[in-house]
Amino acid sequence: MKITDIFENNEYTLSFEVFPPKTYDRFDSTRDATEKIAGLHPAYMSVTFGAGGSGARYTLPIAANIEQKYGVPVIHHLTCVGSTAENIDERLVFMRMVGVENVLALRGDIPEGSDPSEWAFMHADALVSHIKSRGDFCVGGACYPEVHPEAASPEEDLLNLKRKADAGCDFLTTQLFFDNSFYLDFAERAAAAGITIPITAGIMPVTTPGQINRIVSLSNSFVPESLAAIADKYGGDPGSMREAGIDFAVGQIRGLLSAGVKRIHLYTMNSAYVAGRIHDAFMSMIPAAVSGPGSDGKRELP
Repeated sequence: MKITDIFENNEYTLSFEVFPPKTYDRFDSTRDATEKIAGLHPAYMSVTFGAGGSGARYTLPIAANIEQKYGVPVIHHLTCVGSTAENIDERLVFMRMVGVENVLALRGDIPEGSDPSEWAFMHADALVSHIKSRGDFCVGGACYPEVHPEAASPEEDLLNLKRKADAGCDFLTTQLFFDNSFYLDFAERAAAAGITIPITAGIMPVTTPGQINRIVSLSNSFVPESLAAIADKYGGDPGSMREAGIDFAVGQIRGLLSAGVKRIHLYTMNSAYVAGRIHDAFMSMIPAAVSGPGSDGKRELP
């Protein structure tokens, strides 16, 4: 099932992102973790390439297993980084063979020493256009509520995003953020710029103190004092830190729903416990559960 069909048929959606293993010896444990998350029957799941493409060879096996075993629609990530047109086309053929209809087209983080001029596609809009020319895929893209770190200005960032939408992008998923005002302001500015495709809010529960430093170094996301205080207070108590981080994410989601946002995408870090806790909280917050794709076609889904 295509993500656009899910959005059309479901007023509210909660989706999950998982990542593949870097090496084969971790494949079974990663598959088991993603199966537990799929067992929650979210609206859909996305499977990344892993950091820097480290798990690219295992993305499709993990994605296909989720879709075929649990009936949960999946999004397969593809990146411009290090890709040729030929290997993108090859991946699309294999995706079609196993029934994967959704792609998240990304530029990807540029590895140190890499030369982007050697890639077939230098920007995500070109990759979106190429995928659209290769079959009836539903193609998503990424966006940055706090402005892409390489953009010269918020205005330039929106112009680049508009190019992506005009290239055929069907929906967008945001980079993580910890202050809802960034998302709400961004969504308003995007609409004013003529970007009318659905924008899903990306939420990452911070469950360890180290995550904050890593997130800031990678995305430069603003960290509210209330979240920093959680890390300071519970940094030496892993269990309490995890619960406080989940509570913070649930509070974010509650605020977004209250503001009229209906699409939430959770960066699970492959934690079935975290995904389960937030799934249950989400289901208790939405006005009414609606039917969605599930393993038996009967389960009520967000």
